[in-house]
Amino acid sequence: MDEKLKQDLIQIVGEANVTDSLIDRVSFSYDASEHSHRPEGGVWVESAEQVSEIMKLANRERIPIIPRGAGTGLSGMAVPIEGGIILDLNRMNQILKISIEDRLAVVQPGVVYANLEKALAPDGFFFPPDPASGKVSTLGGNVATNAGGLKGAKYGTTRDYVLGLQVVLPDGRIMRTGSKAMKSVSGYDLTRLFVGSEGTLGIVTEITLKINPKPTATSTALATFDNLEDAGNAINQIMHSGIIPSALEILGRETLSAINQNTDLNLPEVDAMLLAETDGYTREETDYQLGKVIDVFRRNNAREVRQAETAKDVEDLWAARKSAYAVLARIESNFVLEDVTVPMTQITALLKGIQGISEKQHIRIATFGHAGDGNLHPQILYNGYDPEQVKQMERASADLFKLAIDLGGTLTGEHGIGLSKAPFMTLEHDPVAMDVMRSLKKMFDPNNILNPGKMGLEV
Repeated sequence: MDEKLKQDLIQIVGEANVTDSLIDRVSFSYDASEHSHRPEGGVWVESAEQVSEIMKLANRERIPIIPRGAGTGLSGMAVPIEGGIILDLNRMNQILKISIEDRLAVVQPGVVYANLEKALAPDGFFFPPDPASGKVSTLGGNVATNAGGLKGAKYGTTRDYVLGLQVVLPDGRIMRTGSKAMKSVSGYDLTRLFVGSEGTLGIVTEITLKINPKPTATSTALATFDNLEDAGNAINQIMHSGIIPSALEILGRETLSAINQNTDLNLPEVDAMLLAETDGYTREETDYQLGKVIDVFRRNNAREVRQAETAKDVEDLWAARKSAYAVLARIESNFVLEDVTVPMTQITALLKGIQGISEKQHIRIATFGHAGDGNLHPQILYNGYDPEQVKQMERASADLFKLAIDLGGTLTGEHGIGLSKAPFMTLEHDPVAMDVMRSLKKMFDPNNILNPGKMGLEV
């Protein structure tokens, strides 16, 4: 790091909070994706005022600034692809306010999702998006990617719960958006503009979130299907049956096979396994809902249906789904976890299309994901030390994105664009939409210092 820059940063945050050591630069060079690039250094911040002063300095000196939370992102959003300085927000980790009466929580961006859940639990409330990385991921990162999770079909994603933000703009100005009211149509919806913007427009330093009363009862069932059409039909019928399950997950044949190879769960290796959960405030309510779901399973030729009767049964039914990511990550030296999303009526076509891509590119693709909102996670498994397999992975990824768009879907349901999907943005967005997005980026960040290289926004 340039010595003058280093001293200027030390003046803002103190010597202990500035680093250009090799070990820290390597630690800051990657996230949970396959991308990596070392920054020139990093800083740890503790207030919006410090962030503001750093942005003023960076804007003046034309230095890239890359905001970072826990680094759990799967698309390269936090990778400093053009160098610059990592802005680590993990020390801004205070829950500033919980107001059960107003149904809101005010938090700093470094608060871990699970810690907010723990703080809300005594009052019987929760923050519903429930990302899979919630034990470690930060709420600032959840906002940056509009994170979702297992409960998306019923409860939506992060965007549906962000009432307001404090944001530091690239020139250092501090802005507030939204309000603490449950409804507001006052002016342009700047809050939603920043949710999912991947740190390219501003740095979120405070978040006001809507919270919900937590259901006190759940019911769970599992069903297996010998062909994808039956599983796809069951998913569609459940989601327009009048019952909205709190979770509706799918595991494909490759995923089930991999789990059996690496665990003692002894799952049936069928075309698809569906796991459904309903929630509510009485056991009668949730069992009634689940009964409707089970009826749909049986009408669509489920080979087996199992309903949990005890807490241990619930744990056993969820074991396969919760082990999928970790098991698949161990099979090959490398993997790419995608999150293409399609309209509900196209889930069967997406599942069959993924199988076709796997066969065409001669590469293993194991699929699982959130069937209840059409968000599937094809996990491409490959040997990163084999150049031919790397090419096969790249071709398979491109085919997956084209398939999703051809089916009326999107490149990403919850992981974000980052670096991984940036080259494919024009598949989904027409030239006018891309021009508007680039114009917004240029208006907020004319010197392109804030998380540059992401989302395909450079001309």
